[in-house]
Amino acid sequence: MEVVLAECAGFCFGVKRAVDTVYEQVKKGKTIYTYGPIVHNEEVVRSLEEQGVKVLESEEGLRSLKEGSVIIRAHGVPPGIYDILEQKGLECIDATCPFVKRIHQIVADASREGQHIVIAGNGGHPEVEGIRSRCSGAVSVLESVEEAARFQPPEGKRLCLVAQTTFNYNKFQSIVEIFEKKGYNVIVVNTICNATEERQRSARVLAAKADVMIVIGGKHSSNTRKLYEICSRECADTYYIQTLDDLHLELPKAVRLVGITAGASTPNKLIEEVQNYVRINF
Repeated sequence: MEVVLAECAGFCFGVKRAVDTVYEQVKKGKTIYTYGPIVHNEEVVRSLEEQGVKVLESEEGLRSLKEGSVIIRAHGVPPGIYDILEQKGLECIDATCPFVKRIHQIVADASREGQHIVIAGNGGHPEVEGIRSRCSGAVSVLESVEEAARFQPPEGKRLCLVAQTTFNYNKFQSIVEIFEKKGYNVIVVNTICNATEERQRSARVLAAKADVMIVIGGKHSSNTRKLYEICSRECADTYYIQTLDDLHLELPKAVRLVGITAGASTPNKLIEEVQNYVRINF
């Protein structure tokens, strides 16, 4: 039996940068907080907590701080969070992914010009909340192709369509096609991260030829859920796990290829543990 890791799997640039930033600050002996989990992976967050890093879950928690350094998570935050940090005189270390910051600038400029912003993404995700907060005026968030088909743009408004960095690339293209067929006056900016596109593409290719597919990532990870959706369509026996403890495989002898992929917040150590376990035990 062959065990194959997808060409693109695990930490992306933005996640690695954010996690490295936290560890660098820990080494300096500071009291460190992150505003929200630095990334959506429980194992990473737990490891940082063991280093003394605390997670602030709300504005109330932030306002109650008297001292310490606050690191902004990779997904970004609304401008009001920066205002609170400045008012309280707390050190702010911004680990927002540069690709997310690019979207902030795009929507801020477009909304100032009177365009209606449409975000392809998960409305409850912190990245999307941060993007929305940069817009002046109403914003529409579309999570699916079906929502895009039902969407009615504000009369007389030019649209600016962007995407959450981890949005499903094929789904985004379908939304673009719907908008074009309906003749909407729209500017399309594909803001899906290149690493996301590559991760989804390589997962799809591997899942199409695998007998079993294992997707590793945090339960709150948007990009990992999308990988699971993609792999499930190509491979009926697809497993979504957070850690090795979640892996309960019973592989028939007919299985010849087990594919493995992982979300952008999944550390290499965890990926290697799963790979080795499958190779040794099956």
